[in-house]
Amino acid sequence: MAKSKKTSFLKTPTGINGLDEITNGGFPTGRPILICGSAGCGKTLFAMQFLVKGITEFNEPGVFMSFEETGEDLSQNVRSLGFDLEKLKAEKKLRIDYVRIERSEIEETGEYDLEALFIRLNHAIDAVGAKRVVLDTIESLFGGMQDISLLRSEIRRLFQWLKEKGVTAIITGERGENMLTRQGLEEYISDCVILLDFRVIDQIATRRLRIVKYRGSTHGTNEYPFLIEEDGISVIPVTSLKLDYKASEEIISTGMPALDKSLSGGGLYRGGSTLITGTAGTAKTILAAHFAASSCKRKERVLYFSFEESPDQLVRNMATIGINFKPMIKSGLLHIHASRPSLQGLEMHLLVINKLLASLAPRTVIIDPISSLITIGSNSEVRGMLVRLMDTLKINRINALFTSLTHTGNTEYIDTTVDAVSSLADTWIDLTNEPYKADDRVRSLLIIKARGMGHHNSKQDFTITHKGLQFLQQKA
Repeated sequence: MAKSKKTSFLKTPTGINGLDEITNGGFPTGRPILICGSAGCGKTLFAMQFLVKGITEFNEPGVFMSFEETGEDLSQNVRSLGFDLEKLKAEKKLRIDYVRIERSEIEETGEYDLEALFIRLNHAIDAVGAKRVVLDTIESLFGGMQDISLLRSEIRRLFQWLKEKGVTAIITGERGENMLTRQGLEEYISDCVILLDFRVIDQIATRRLRIVKYRGSTHGTNEYPFLIEEDGISVIPVTSLKLDYKASEEIISTGMPALDKSLSGGGLYRGGSTLITGTAGTAKTILAAHFAASSCKRKERVLYFSFEESPDQLVRNMATIGINFKPMIKSGLLHIHASRPSLQGLEMHLLVINKLLASLAPRTVIIDPISSLITIGSNSEVRGMLVRLMDTLKINRINALFTSLTHTGNTEYIDTTVDAVSSLADTWIDLTNEPYKADDRVRSLLIIKARGMGHHNSKQDFTITHKGLQFLQQKA
């Protein structure tokens, strides 16, 4: 358990990636938390991960009381996420209790209270010394009650009983028509309420989470994308990091001596971000490859995201210009991750990037090209993703290079991704491939901006040779 700097009460870590950051430390210890949402939004998995991670990572035994699924069904459903419930039950760290509620019996007797449930739940908690409890779902428990005043009284009594027991409890509930829950009371008497939502936009499914309330604690108030994958649930904080990162004075090479000379510092600042724009065939990927090779030469790990070429094709093409990626890959210094943007939504791409950042700890990240992302999200969504990504790279002092495809005749740089990133990038390099004398064409490079250092202001012509990119002349 941890005490948040901004609260005077203890918080229980959730075990859900990203959620503790949003809640400033986790859920309120010893208090009830309501997780509500429509069918299929992930309420049961959310609650189960809270229990399993509590046992495996924080040594806090738990009780899962289900009113809809048997223990066998629950074990089978979450096995794909790597949760071995049978093992945890055998170790007496987890207790799963399936309570069968017959609505017809409730309706026939006309009397209903929770005394039997309290006895049963109390026994389960004491049997494993539980610190965490899940009740899934509350509608099944009260579904047969017609007396609204009695129903609300029993709900209040349940929540109060959980508080007195001192357990951190998650209660899941189905969303009502005009209320967060069917009864409309649970959200008012819970200390923390989280709303889960599952929606489909432009044929791409996405899940969102919002903290509706959190008594006594500051918390994020936005909608946050979350994903259910093989490792469980992960929440992606959408708020940008604060602009309080350290700025390095160290200079690193671009991998091209002539380009380094065009910058007064002799290269780029470590931990900075560079945007390379240009139409098709202007050598954006080649500049990115030089940058990657330069990082590997310094024995710094590179993470290269390719949205247009497979790793084999990228390796083959760069070999023709004298950049041999094979030994870099074999040594583990270069990791190429290739996929089509349409394979998954923006949130999944961001999650994959964050996971690879955590597992590989690269010093350089290249995304080639970011313009492909516009096919799977709106302008604001793509911009939001790129801002969050650039903030993450900045705060971790990772060298970042982005390429972006622009269109012929676009002299004012109004392309969506360029507009989103150009103001944030520290260095902006634009490439062109223009007609020159009859059937000839000439490629040129122009440094549009380079924060913190002087640079050449005129276009510099270059050619592509078997030794890579070569400048034809150095203009003042």
